[in-house]
Amino acid sequence: MTALSVRAAKRARKPRSRAVTGWLYAAPTAAIVIGFFVLPLLLVFQMSGSDWPLLAGNQGLNLPENYTEAVSNRFFWDSIVFTAKYTVITTVILLGLALGLALIVQESTRWNGFLRIAILVPSALGLASASLLFYVLYSPFAGPFAGLMDSLGFTFLGTPDGALWSTVFLIVWRFAGFYMLLMLVGLQGISDDVYEAARMDGASRLRIFKDITLPLLRPTIAFTTVLCVTGSLLAFEQFYILTKGGPDNSTITVVQLIYSVAFQGQNDLGVAAALSVIVLAALIVINIVQIRGFSRKAED
Repeated sequence: MTALSVRAAKRARKPRSRAVTGWLYAAPTAAIVIGFFVLPLLLVFQMSGSDWPLLAGNQGLNLPENYTEAVSNRFFWDSIVFTAKYTVITTVILLGLALGLALIVQESTRWNGFLRIAILVPSALGLASASLLFYVLYSPFAGPFAGLMDSLGFTFLGTPDGALWSTVFLIVWRFAGFYMLLMLVGLQGISDDVYEAARMDGASRLRIFKDITLPLLRPTIAFTTVLCVTGSLLAFEQFYILTKGGPDNSTITVVQLIYSVAFQGQNDLGVAAALSVIVLAALIVINIVQIRGFSRKAED
């Protein structure tokens, strides 16, 4: 074999070795995705088409009875309406506040570091822990506002509207710092030269914000909106800890309904899986609509 053929053989082996190395690097991530996402998802699809009591296991195919029973559940449409209402309120308030905080923190002042720390501290607390903390704060018996609530005859979680807005306040307090950080990263990605050119042309602060900041911040706003909407649609811990779906079943979210069908009352994993598939399909559609909507605005 000539030296030229030996070199050609070595060159041919390099792409193969690189491909093998790439697969080896990707294998752990692929295994995690398959083990913790793909396989459970396939199991949920199987359960959604099967008669699957909680303690009896798979009793055979019963498609489409699970889906029919899921849609006919007496809390199904109420939970959808409440979840949609909660999602809209939380998304608008949370993202608006996060953008405002990011604009404030972006300004270089001596209070900048203190503001960042004060806003970001709640983000270090887990959602379940934060919910338990606010459960005590809202308590009409042991909370710090118990005396005031008793004198006014008011309870934070005693009415449907009170429970909703009390939970929204908890979520805004917990996640405002996280979304502020995302917005701040997007703002810092905008070149100062663009702002300087606008100021030289005599543009006001409002005009700069409307015509420069918002259009250039659109990718960040799109990303945070998708995150916030998805998280709100999948709300569970805060309502389960604070209200248990009350008062009068007025704060039952879709995910809480799935939990209730699976582990409380019906103990039917098949119907719960059918509800999960419906929620997954709705999430996919909603996220596609959001992404396409922001993409069209960017093109315009």
